[in-house]
Amino acid sequence: FPPQFWHVLITNVAASENDSKISNISEENRTKDESDKLNEPSECKIPKTDVDESKSNEEKNEIIEVKVVYNKKKYDVSAPSNTSIADFKKQLQGLLGIPDSMQKLMYKGLLQDSQTLAASGITKGSKIMLVGSTLNDVLAVSSVSKQDVAEMEKATTVKEPLCKQKIHRKVLDKGVPEDAMPGIKNLKEGLPPLPLSGMLNKHGGKVRLTFKLESDQLWLSTKERTEKLPMGSIKSIVSESIEGHEEYHILGLQLGPTEASRYWIYWVPAQYVDAIKDAVLGKWQYF
Repeated sequence: FPPQFWHVLITNVAASENDSKISNISEENRTKDESDKLNEPSECKIPKTDVDESKSNEEKNEIIEVKVVYNKKKYDVSAPSNTSIADFKKQLQGLLGIPDSMQKLMYKGLLQDSQTLAASGITKGSKIMLVGSTLNDVLAVSSVSKQDVAEMEKATTVKEPLCKQKIHRKVLDKGVPEDAMPGIKNLKEGLPPLPLSGMLNKHGGKVRLTFKLESDQLWLSTKERTEKLPMGSIKSIVSESIEGHEEYHILGLQLGPTEASRYWIYWVPAQYVDAIKDAVLGKWQYF
């Protein structure tokens, strides 16, 4: 063969060997890269939000210990931070015997039933003021003896008018109080801007009624004390005109489940009876 043939052949063989070496090097590099990727730690696929939400829920349900101050005494009470004020009142009812409807809780202002402890800013060690009266406290102002209960049950059985029942005659026989507000029969009026006064309770003591519609309370005042009754704690109201003095009524506030838990008020001006019932039982009066 001529020299040119051998030169071309040698050149092609050399080029083929170089290509083979480059291919081998590339393959080795690719294999190494793939191996390195396989050895790299895989990315954690567990959502972090699950852990965060779990921690968040634990924080929301954190048990907090507070001090409830009532009648100058302190009570240690614990509850979850997401407890509503309404549920917290029920818890206090079981502890202190104060109906939840007759409780007012104070912490940097009046606490609303729809709030939670956490939303109200209450934390561990906070002091909460409790204002309220037990049902026994309220009824003590007009305590009823066993004899009185028996007389009321007898009167209920025979359906004797209130003004003729012995239990009420004790007060009615003393006559209309000198400072009684004028009564008008066969007339309905809205509540006056001033408290209703000049009335008597079962013991013949002076009684004054103040209607705090903005706070949904009825203030029942005697010479000794003032009871701030939430409207919702009064279950019903019974009334009846006084025979011979139809311009005045006997009125009973139902504070408990039985007749013995009625708070009786005498010489209520007749023209205000319907307005009293509307204000206490749901239909507000506007002036």
